[in-house]
Amino acid sequence: MKTSVIGFPRIGAHRELKFASEKYFAKTISQEELEQAAKQIRLDGWKKQAEAGIDFISSNDFSFYDGMLDTAFMLGAIPARYKALCLSKLDTFFAMARGFQSEKSDVTALPMKKWFNTNYHYIVPEIEESTELRLDATKIASEYKEAAGAGIKTKINVIGPFTFLKLAHYSGTKNAASFADDAAKCYKQLLAECAKLGAEWLQIEEPYLVFDLTDEDKQLFKALYEKILPGKPLKVLLQTYFGDVRDFYTEIIKYDFDAFGLDFVEGKESLNLLKKYGFPKDKLLFAGVVNGKNIWRNNYEKTAALIAEIEKAAAGAETVISTSCSLLHVPYTTKNEEKLSAEILAHFAFAEEKLKELKDIADADSKAFAENKKLFAHERVEKNLALADKISKLTAKDFTRVPAFAEREAIQKKALNLPPFPTTTIGSFPQTQEVRKNRADFKKGLISKEQYEDFNKKMIARCIKKQEEIGLDVLVHGEFERNDMVEYFGENLDGYIFTQKAWVQSYGTRCVKPPVVWGDITRKNQITVDWSVYAQSCADKNSKKPVKGMLTGPVTILNWSFPREDISLKECAFQIAFAIRDEVLDLEANGIRIIQIDEAALKEKLPLRKADWHSEYLDWAIPAFNLVHSGCKAETQIHTHMCYSEFIPIITDIDNMDADVITFEASRSNLEILQALKEKNFRTEVGPGVYDIHSPRVPSVEEIVAAVNKMKQFVKPSKLWINPDCGLKTRGETETDASLKNLVAAAKKVRG
Repeated sequence: MKTSVIGFPRIGAHRELKFASEKYFAKTISQEELEQAAKQIRLDGWKKQAEAGIDFISSNDFSFYDGMLDTAFMLGAIPARYKALCLSKLDTFFAMARGFQSEKSDVTALPMKKWFNTNYHYIVPEIEESTELRLDATKIASEYKEAAGAGIKTKINVIGPFTFLKLAHYSGTKNAASFADDAAKCYKQLLAECAKLGAEWLQIEEPYLVFDLTDEDKQLFKALYEKILPGKPLKVLLQTYFGDVRDFYTEIIKYDFDAFGLDFVEGKESLNLLKKYGFPKDKLLFAGVVNGKNIWRNNYEKTAALIAEIEKAAAGAETVISTSCSLLHVPYTTKNEEKLSAEILAHFAFAEEKLKELKDIADADSKAFAENKKLFAHERVEKNLALADKISKLTAKDFTRVPAFAEREAIQKKALNLPPFPTTTIGSFPQTQEVRKNRADFKKGLISKEQYEDFNKKMIARCIKKQEEIGLDVLVHGEFERNDMVEYFGENLDGYIFTQKAWVQSYGTRCVKPPVVWGDITRKNQITVDWSVYAQSCADKNSKKPVKGMLTGPVTILNWSFPREDISLKECAFQIAFAIRDEVLDLEANGIRIIQIDEAALKEKLPLRKADWHSEYLDWAIPAFNLVHSGCKAETQIHTHMCYSEFIPIITDIDNMDADVITFEASRSNLEILQALKEKNFRTEVGPGVYDIHSPRVPSVEEIVAAVNKMKQFVKPSKLWINPDCGLKTRGETETDASLKNLVAAAKKVRG
């Protein structure tokens, strides 16, 4: 059998892209040097796949920032305000992703949202009323020729027009259908350009097909591909992932594609669709059977049995085995892990190792199958029976906080005595080079625990003083002891293990290192109490400003980890919820009056089909959060934070989390969520982010005042908080201070 990889990690084995890009942003290397670093990353990836014996290797799966942004550039969907900057092509690209600020210009970045049900963030393209879509295949041609020059023939990857138009934002009166003809012309021209290059295959990715589709959606797909496919000069693979195409399967297999890529990992109906409706015998079936999103080794026997069923159902059609999605969602290779034992690493397969899995399965390698079987011959971990019993005895009372929200709100307003439009931040403050060095030196054993803690205490005291000078109302300790909002908690929980260099791209140059849920989870010790109590002691005793205790919620800890596959997500979430609940109650017992429990990733594992939202996810995800804070006193104010997802469809469920205050990203999405808050009579107090922290630009006082005034039209002033849209860890100190001073000045103007 032949093998295919939908896409390969583009950050490099050691995050080379991140470091080169950041040097370019800092103007310490040239564009030529940045492009040379990118070229080496691409070449390394192609060679690894070729050496592993992969038959269908991708080109154009690389991006300096994001594939959707690349597609916008390919189609010429560049808003006028970015063209007006008169920057180079690459700098215009980065301006759309990061914003641009100079003495003459100040332009915000395009919105950023979660890519389907992953922790990857994509840039939302903006198509203006006057946009004329025109093909620019320069990048595609360049990277194809690059691979060919290295002796590697690739299939060219591109995000499809249907997915692009459905995910784009339209700033005028036109919609996706308005641009269908122009988009179809561009893609038809693209087929011709790819054929001229000598490419045999074009992989058109249409993951939007796994959503619930309307008749209007189907008509858009039809309008596009009935123009694109006739007379195609090369073979075209329609690639889907993150689910199944049950709404449209019988229709799409009639289209003149040469191959169809289906997901058999997350696509729970994919096999049934084959069995029920068959598969065209003259087409190739690219079967996604190796998980592209998790890091556990593939069970070869189970996968071989699945492939046998697939081949039987698709009788007569040639099957190519593939990853279920792009491998950009997993780390690069286990070879970089020097501290984990061989016994543990044997259970992991990162991107490079998944190449071997594909080849082993395709070749039905008997030796490889025998070795693989040993991994699954016995239970990997021993079950915590006491914890399982605790979870089994949960009742409705354990998930219900008393008194009810309205009564708590009145009690808290009196107890905290905050001004109208209270100001705060989301939690973290800039992690300077000195902060990172202090943490790294401690981990390496170069400094003592006392030295490490003394440094952090000095930073906390400085941070508290700075916030008081700026005039913020609710303070934070800055999180200088934390490497990551999930890994930090995982390090204090039994059941987690950690990698050294298993980095995964979250967006642009931002990479995360998700911890691994290895066994049953319990809290080892108090995690944040000492830092929070110390921070509160640093605050001015006369002003009595509260310092928030900062925690990560159980659903986010789970969703930003690589989860187990041997127990349900629900059981794992409840295990974590009990651990964080203990921490919440300890913070409260130590005098912390406001506790923020971040659920930034609440929506991440929300099923893509609405029929599954509650039964498969929300019916346990929301209760997991409720369990964490249900034992708190009425006077204790519970905050939560969410970012960079489309929350409007589940706004009522978010209200049912029964937090007292929620802060969320809104600046990049132009505060679109506000209308939904009003329509749903959202009771929770809210802090929609008034400026984008993922951009280095400093918002003006007037800009923030305008945002707050807009918010007041939808949210009662008594329920409105003023804050940035996310944590400040990745920002510089100078821009952070300036931004927060403007934020406080804006709050004072609004109060006035």
